[in-house]
Amino acid sequence: MSYPTDRKYTKEHEWITADGAIGITSHAQDSLGDIVFVELPKVGTEISSGKTFGTVESVKAVSDLYAPVSGTVTAVNESLATAPEQVNKDAHGAWMLKIKIKDPAEMNALLSAADYEKFASEEAGH
Repeated sequence: MSYPTDRKYTKEHEWITADGAIGITSHAQDSLGDIVFVELPKVGTEISSGKTFGTVESVKAVSDLYAPVSGTVTAVNESLATAPEQVNKDAHGAWMLKIKIKDPAEMNALLSAADYEKFASEEAGH
């Protein structure tokens, strides 16, 4: 699996673009299976790096979503409320929320696409 190189990744399987769009990776989506519900914060909510900001519910389990960096929520992908399966169809295209990044330097601590691919592959036992 190759991951888009225009974003950074976390070991909790979230991605973030330079402009603050956040979603989950295809690896996470594959692990979860069919996603049936996404719970996200409201616009204006402050999120903190490494802390949970919402949940993803699949037919298998409920998983927490972790903020890759700190910031303020500027937009929420409202279409996921009625069509959470968008994440299954295109995990890297279906952003969940957008934030105004508080400290862009926090991005430096995240994984590159190549590093994330290696991490995900090791975690999967390949």
